[in-house]
Amino acid sequence: MRLRSSTALAVTAALTALAFSVPAPATATAEEAAADGGRPGDVISSAPSAFHPLPGQPTGTRAWKVHYRSTTADGAPNVVSGTVIVPQDGRTGPRPLITYAVGTVGLGDSCAPSANLPNGTAMEANLIQQYTQRGWAVVVTDYEGLGTPGVHTYTVGPSAGHAMLDAARAAIRLPGTGLDADTPVGIMGYSQGGQASSWAAELQGSYAPELKVKGTATGGVPADLMKVAAFNNGSYGSGLIFMAAAGQDAAFPELKLDSYLNPAGRALVAGMKENCVAVDAVAGSFKRISDLTTRDPLAQPDWQARLDQSRLGRTAPAAPVLQYHALGDELIPYAVGRQLRSEWCARGADVQFDTIVLGEHVSGVITHSLAVGNWLADRFAGRATRPDC
Repeated sequence: MRLRSSTALAVTAALTALAFSVPAPATATAEEAAADGGRPGDVISSAPSAFHPLPGQPTGTRAWKVHYRSTTADGAPNVVSGTVIVPQDGRTGPRPLITYAVGTVGLGDSCAPSANLPNGTAMEANLIQQYTQRGWAVVVTDYEGLGTPGVHTYTVGPSAGHAMLDAARAAIRLPGTGLDADTPVGIMGYSQGGQASSWAAELQGSYAPELKVKGTATGGVPADLMKVAAFNNGSYGSGLIFMAAAGQDAAFPELKLDSYLNPAGRALVAGMKENCVAVDAVAGSFKRISDLTTRDPLAQPDWQARLDQSRLGRTAPAAPVLQYHALGDELIPYAVGRQLRSEWCARGADVQFDTIVLGEHVSGVITHSLAVGNWLADRFAGRATRPDC
């Protein structure tokens, strides 16, 4: 499991602080959403929110918390929450929209971006602010099960891709944003968000072809969960393996994760479901799968098949891609990122691949943020891409 796709920021936070938040308002359940027959991306509820990179820091934006219709990995209707942020800069014409996926924050509902963006406690808020300062609207999905009923389907790629695309639809359909069907859209995410944004890029042509997607910037991508799991087993971030196992089990209950766990494993996973990554990553660090299980679920055909459903690289994104990865990434192997680039290129995708020569997983999302913003600006301006396949 992607286990470590927990974002760089997540691991840093694991060593520093815990996120906190406010409870989400009640909204329709997935069953209710299915019954009343709406479309993916339809807004079920909205409420005023706020966007603060730091507690109380003004941003000159208007924000809404939304609940919107989306789709599970297996194609069933569900409900996802998120935050729509629009600069209040007097602009009356069209503005771009970024659909943004955060790196790992945890499994507990209090970890959801929509719970922390109003308080100034969201880990990637300063990165998001770089886009609002350019005059772009941003929608940040909470992902399936994070801030809504059920366990967060952490590392389940198709679910995350649907949630990102439907977040963009919801932002466009939400009254008062100034966005419309012709709004140019950019897709952005790193680490767990890199998995989500890459899945959104692969799915967009078939799932949301009406969106005017101009490009996807995706970094530190855990494109092959089995390889990432093997790389991280027993390392300081190994707890993320068990977070990912819980996420896969939430999406696919027939996997019966609990039947593989020993008492220590059950206690660890139960705690992870209630906490954020700062606690979860530390609690699970330096453990091997064999330390917490009676048998290895990753050796079982049903687990392997479900994890393979989240493997990227089988479909060329319809829009151009900027993919970036740190050469010294200690969480997501650089080779995994390069393999994804090779597979996309082989399928005819327009890919620019940037190697971050200095730094590692956490620093990569920060040091490359200006380059990412400039690349997206070029896409919105209609400038030529520079693929390097």
